[in-house]
Amino acid sequence: MADYQSSLNEAMQIDGALGVALVDSQSGMALATAGNPDGIDLSVAAAGNSNVVQAKMRTMRDLGLNQKLEDILITLETQYHIIRTFSREEGIFLYLVLAKAKANLAMARFKLAGIERQLVI
Repeated sequence: MADYQSSLNEAMQIDGALGVALVDSQSGMALATAGNPDGIDLSVAAAGNSNVVQAKMRTMRDLGLNQKLEDILITLETQYHIIRTFSREEGIFLYLVLAKAKANLAMARFKLAGIERQLVI
C-alpha cells in the first residue's frame, strides 16, 4: 500500500502526465497534487471535477444504474483528463491530466487503476 505523495509521484511517471490531484469530491478540495500543467490550476480543477463526479453519480442513480463508476474521460484538443474514482472510498478520486500527443490512453488508464488500488486513504 502506498501513501498520497508516492502515489501521485508514480502517476507523474505515466507517459504524457502533466499533473495529478487526489480529490475529495464532497468538499471539492485537492488533498494532494503533483506536477504543474500549463494553464491548469489543479485546485480549481479539483473543485470543477468534483461537480462532474457528483452529477454523474446523480444521473446513474436517476437511471437506476446499480454499478460502480470506474472512471470518466474528458478529451480536449491537446489533453486527456481522467477522473478515476476509488473502489474503497466513496467520494475520493484521482484526477490526471495528460498531454494527448505523448500519452497512451489505454496504458494510462491501466496504470492509474493500479495506483488507485494501492493507495491508502
